[in-house]
Amino acid sequence: MAFAPMGPEASFFEVLDRHRASLLATLRIGCGETPGRGTHLASRFEDSVGLQMVPHCTTRKIKSDSPKSVQKFALILKILSMIYKLVQSNTYATKRLRLIKMHILHFHRDIYYTDSQLFGNQTVVDNIIDDISCMLKVPRRSLHILSTSKGLIAGNLRFMEEDGTRVNCTCGASATAVPSNIQGIRNLITDAKFLLIVEKDATFQRLLDDNFCSKMSPCIMVTGKGIPDLNTRLLVKRLWDAFHIPVFTLVDADPHGIEIMCIYKYGSMSMSFEAHNLTVPAIRWLGLLPSDIKRLNIPKDSLIPLTKHDQMKLHSILKRPYVNCQPFWRKEMEMMADSKLKAEIQALTFLSSDYLSRVYLPNKLKFGGWI
Repeated sequence: MAFAPMGPEASFFEVLDRHRASLLATLRIGCGETPGRGTHLASRFEDSVGLQMVPHCTTRKIKSDSPKSVQKFALILKILSMIYKLVQSNTYATKRLRLIKMHILHFHRDIYYTDSQLFGNQTVVDNIIDDISCMLKVPRRSLHILSTSKGLIAGNLRFMEEDGTRVNCTCGASATAVPSNIQGIRNLITDAKFLLIVEKDATFQRLLDDNFCSKMSPCIMVTGKGIPDLNTRLLVKRLWDAFHIPVFTLVDADPHGIEIMCIYKYGSMSMSFEAHNLTVPAIRWLGLLPSDIKRLNIPKDSLIPLTKHDQMKLHSILKRPYVNCQPFWRKEMEMMADSKLKAEIQALTFLSSDYLSRVYLPNKLKFGGWI
């Protein structure tokens, strides 16, 4: 069943449709195929997937008879035993320290609270679970471990959760929470022309308040509320794999926003062993671009000086191998480095309170203002 069109006339989406046709052509000639997964912790870059583990590198060894690693070895065995019992019994842990049969897990928190003295802190548990996932070469989901979701989704999308719950994400006053079991959702239905990833929850909520989804219908909006959680990344990847619609990012014109965009597009070092399930290299940078700051004559008092940490982050990103594949990205980042200034998306309110949803985004989408 299709959605009734509510937004602009079909001609509005001509450039978007051509962009999608180009993406599909790229996939047909094989550039979008996923290479085999890596086997080690260090990372390299694959243009079609993102960060991947290199086949040969120095590995870390954990030994039961080594005083330096005996505690970590014990922790790994403890968590493996818990995973084994849960998988064998098809039971799942909740945050309330009791095991019940359900399909959405918050397992790592349960493990921590089961024996907090043994594990020390939550980060230790998270790192061990990542190590186990990498060691066994399976995603967390196969270990019956799903992270808690913090993301939101709105727009032209319907689906059914694993327990049969029907979800309609049509824009309203509030958005829909990203499910905790992305693998379990089915019957995805959309007519969306594009997917917009919004960095910050405040910007996402403002777009909702401005009725952006309906005005630009059919479309989908997603936010990971800053650095995206695993399930938000999985959902974006799932939507790309299912529909191959253009995916754009709306982030602050600062190193932190660029870093978040890179996580969606190319992945992160910590999760490079699962990049093939998480990354969407077809993602494009829609805004806020550093060049937009000058083009729109945003006053200097609306901008923020780069901190030393910002400059270090920006320098680090510029050194990454995938930036060599993105000359336009590099140009924008070099522009930021030269000016030593950054801007939040909210700087556009200098032009008008609804400039982002009424002018900036519609023009970018209609005339191909992405890189």
